[in-house]
Amino acid sequence: MAKRDYYKVLDLARNSSEAEIKKAYRRLAMKFHPDRNPGDHEAEEKFKEAKEAYEVLSDTQKRGVYDQYGHPGVEASRNAQAGASGFSSAEAFGDIFGDVFGDIFGGARRGGASQVYRGADLRYEAELDLSEAVFGRTIEIDVNKFVECELCHGTGAAKGSAPTSCETCGGSGQVRISQGFFTLQQTCPHCRGSGRTVRNPCDQCLGQGRIRRAKKLSVKIPPGVDSGDRVRLTGEGEAGRNGGPAGDLYVEVRVRDHAIFERDGVHLSCEVPIGFTAATLGGSVEVPTLDGHVVLKIPPETQSGRVFRLREKGVKSVRGSSRGDLFCRVVVETPVHLTHEQRALLKEFEESLQQAGSKHTPRQKGFLEAVKDFFSGGPA
Repeated sequence: MAKRDYYKVLDLARNSSEAEIKKAYRRLAMKFHPDRNPGDHEAEEKFKEAKEAYEVLSDTQKRGVYDQYGHPGVEASRNAQAGASGFSSAEAFGDIFGDVFGDIFGGARRGGASQVYRGADLRYEAELDLSEAVFGRTIEIDVNKFVECELCHGTGAAKGSAPTSCETCGGSGQVRISQGFFTLQQTCPHCRGSGRTVRNPCDQCLGQGRIRRAKKLSVKIPPGVDSGDRVRLTGEGEAGRNGGPAGDLYVEVRVRDHAIFERDGVHLSCEVPIGFTAATLGGSVEVPTLDGHVVLKIPPETQSGRVFRLREKGVKSVRGSSRGDLFCRVVVETPVHLTHEQRALLKEFEESLQQAGSKHTPRQKGFLEAVKDFFSGGPA
């Protein structure tokens, strides 16, 4: 049965002080002590669990081992101190943690095998216009990256020679450092974890096995992508080392701002200015869409800010078959640069409205009444 985390057993944070650890243990010990719970097997087990947690966390050295390596570290430390199994404590601890934490210390393989390393992933930012993101396209990009040296085929050795096993680590790529009863594995400082050395390096890559080259790639951008979406090109990252696989290239999309449309997922929106007469009497206006122009009918007495919905004139989702809508928000444009005659006509028109009362301007009437109630302390 797997052991619970000692901090969870005592209900403590990992940065708890010694006093907090002692207080938590005393509380649980009083609660689950066998003398207080005769015949209660579950309480007895909880008491033992709390006692074991306290013995580790109250000891600075044991707590340090537990914080770094968990339960396996505590067990290895106990076995090492007891000299169990007929081998040294350093070997016992080192062997256990060489298996458990091999990847952390460089992923060394046993048996003298040289190390292979996967190439790094790369990121490329591609800027697209809105129409390109909506309908998709194929783009050409130039990527500067490490590729396998074609002269030595990635070995790093000159023609007619080959790498040899590292004498420092014996080809494992790691060395062991003993500190008391601890034995830690670290990357070999001589071969830097590769497990091999190149005595006669390649003239082109100077023993690295890789060279930097610019490569032109063709990337197919699917329809419907948005800013933040990524296209993955498997194996187009940097070349691996010692025969390791290449990394991947992630092309991240950034969509440029559009002069007319704003995008919200699969939907588009835009502002459509209309004249005072069209808003009052009704009419029609041409509205641009990504598929071309459409005619939007404006009903009489349209107010500024009204939104009209054009179905399926938005964006088709890259992850689905449905297409969004286009929302057109009309804005009534106030006439400017009026002539003397036009001003006179508007004044005459305004006077006719005032003579008819407020029936032509219901929103203005409602606003004025709300203002009056506000200052008089009337209804909110």
